[in-house]
Amino acid sequence: MKIGYRTLKTAVGAALAIAIAQLIGLHNFASAGIIVILCVQVTKKRSLETARARLAACVVAIGFAALFFAVFGYHPWTIGLLLLVFIPVTVRLKVNEGIATSSVIILHLYAAKEITWEWVVNELLLVAVGIGVALIVNMYMPSAEKQLKEYQRIVEDLFRIILKEIVRYLRTNELDWDGKELPLAATILEQAKTLAMRHADNQLWRNEDEYVRYFRMRERQLEIIEHMLPLVTSLTYTVEQRMMIADFIDELSDAIHPGNTADRFLRRLSAMREEFKEMPLPTTREQFEERAALFHLVRELEQYLIIKSGFQPGNEPDKRRRLLPLG
Repeated sequence: MKIGYRTLKTAVGAALAIAIAQLIGLHNFASAGIIVILCVQVTKKRSLETARARLAACVVAIGFAALFFAVFGYHPWTIGLLLLVFIPVTVRLKVNEGIATSSVIILHLYAAKEITWEWVVNELLLVAVGIGVALIVNMYMPSAEKQLKEYQRIVEDLFRIILKEIVRYLRTNELDWDGKELPLAATILEQAKTLAMRHADNQLWRNEDEYVRYFRMRERQLEIIEHMLPLVTSLTYTVEQRMMIADFIDELSDAIHPGNTADRFLRRLSAMREEFKEMPLPTTREQFEERAALFHLVRELEQYLIIKSGFQPGNEPDKRRRLLPLG
């Protein structure tokens, strides 16, 4: 049996909240532990959002309880009527995460058969102790940095393998690759994005979403690679332009890393396109179709590089970049 950080924090927090509530003499002190259990979330930002929702919902619940019990009295059907109105209101106010906590508060007031300032303060203190302890114990989150860097390494290795297989086909026409790296890369990217978003939500004082942007960038590049593969396998003739593109992709595959070398490769791609224009025109239909497929492949490579060029580590992506002219 494995006990995770969240389980440990929940257990310690619940015990601590109950002890504090009991120490200061609150009625229904055990409910402070329930509030901790409900408020400890998977990320710091999520915990703060939940805490705000529960506090706001509890304040609204006390107001509704005071109104309904004063008008209709302390009866079981009053509770039902109150919830029929209270729950839609919390949903409308977007604090519906506080429904469970607020319902406990309403039942406390129902059991007390009176709503006085003493009881209102008691319930607010219960909520404050529970939420406060939950936020404190949730301030510690294990760092995901090491695992995110490992995901980066795996994704880049998979991209390198895929590009090397494209190079091999362009040079030899050999097609014995099973393509298993493609679905594996997609799976790893999905897992990495989930972890990266959780990591970003644990950074309260800074907006650290570089990993999120990185894995989204790689996801878009993977889509481009998937577009390239049918183009590559449609090529049948070994022409000079094909070898030039193979050499280019080979060098590109060796330069896959989090840093940004895309601009350099974009300039080289533009220069290579100019070289293509100076070469003799195709003389047969087959050569024409081959040349057209190669130009389309160059276009996809360009888009692949532009996606990477728009990713600047430590900065927001450059949204102004556009495709280079085909010439």
